[in-house]
Amino acid sequence: MQVDETLNEGLARELTITVPKKDMEVQLLERLNSLKGQVKIDGFRQGKVPLSYIRKLHGKQAMAEIVNEIISKRSGEVLKERGDKPAQQPKVSMTDDEKEAEEILAGNRDFEFKLVYEILPEFDVPDLEKLKIERPVVEVKDKDVEEQALKAAENTRSWDEKKGKAAKNDRITMDYLGKVDGEAFEGGEDKDAKLVLGSGTFIPGFEDQLAGLKSGDKKTVKVSFPKDYGAEHLAGKKAEFDVTLTLVEKPGKLEINDETAKLLGLESADKLREVIRGQIESQYGSFTRAKVKRQILDQLNDKTKMEMPTKMVEQEFENIWGQVTQELERNKKTFKDEDTTEAKARKEYQELAARRVRLGLVLATIGEEQKIEITEEELQTAIYEQMRQYPGQEQQIMEYFQKTPDAVAGLRAPLYEEKVVDYIMGVANIKDKSVTLEELTKEEE
Repeated sequence: MQVDETLNEGLARELTITVPKKDMEVQLLERLNSLKGQVKIDGFRQGKVPLSYIRKLHGKQAMAEIVNEIISKRSGEVLKERGDKPAQQPKVSMTDDEKEAEEILAGNRDFEFKLVYEILPEFDVPDLEKLKIERPVVEVKDKDVEEQALKAAENTRSWDEKKGKAAKNDRITMDYLGKVDGEAFEGGEDKDAKLVLGSGTFIPGFEDQLAGLKSGDKKTVKVSFPKDYGAEHLAGKKAEFDVTLTLVEKPGKLEINDETAKLLGLESADKLREVIRGQIESQYGSFTRAKVKRQILDQLNDKTKMEMPTKMVEQEFENIWGQVTQELERNKKTFKDEDTTEAKARKEYQELAARRVRLGLVLATIGEEQKIEITEEELQTAIYEQMRQYPGQEQQIMEYFQKTPDAVAGLRAPLYEEKVVDYIMGVANIKDKSVTLEELTKEEE
């Protein structure tokens, strides 16, 4: 077998691999001889069929199998011998001339094919200990805990019947029937529906028109469904609701005490506050981690210089662009609606694609150097988490991951990235900085 490098420019490589027809003939004869004892043909005893006859019947199929085996096995061996690490699966190309292909299958011509690929770039990983990171920290205050505890305990609040007019924060019980263009619509009718005025849980403008009514009062409420309303057939439509109030209640006093905690399944008010504090700290911690991770990735991106593998960047861009255009179509929007142009958007997402590829290579290199791996237990936990999100479909979800390696890889990749980021957090120069909740939760561009 002969290997010729026909392209070596930057990261791009092209190899022409030639397997002499005499080597192909040796492999073919070995394969045909192995068939002698298996082939059954009328007029011949088993195992006595002439090799020339077997070749006539099965030669082309056997040679086609040999060709496929050479491509799948020898390609990897050649790359390993050269020490090349392809950025993606190499593209294999063979002759598209039917006459040449027939001659190869007949054993009358050398088999030649090409491997086209890009190698992974060489680069220096930045000194992780010199990454300077500010970790935004928000102190969880007692009043924040108390506010969240009251919200959590809202369902335990008592309500007392009120004889007067309904006002903000009162709870009303009502019957209603909704109509669009004078016709009742599906889902627009309910009996004994409860609504706290001012909660904002109904269509905008609905609650405001019920303030001042008493039990037994009737009113036709006129509203318009939001343009982005979930039910497409109602979005943006004007509607009327015939409403009858059957009960008005004022809120009872809500206190955080042991009795309230027990109604929530906890043994004491102190335990309730402890749980709430832990939830707030976890929530704040998620924002903090996201900010720290963003700083780490920004600095790794800025400090890493490498020649970009263009095919990887192009594929990443196509993935991103497909998602962007699908989202626009789904929401019936254009780039103009997003205050940009297609040209500007393409440029931005091409830069994003390059950033993702660069960071993916850097994180993968760090993970490889530190021998970071995803355990089978961690992977199974991620699969179980997916199953938990689809109650009643657990068996189908499990079978899907068992049969779809790409789906498992899709779970493994973010787990691996987070473990590498954890390692970097452990060695980078990180200093805490007190910030406000608004600063912590402010979205990054």
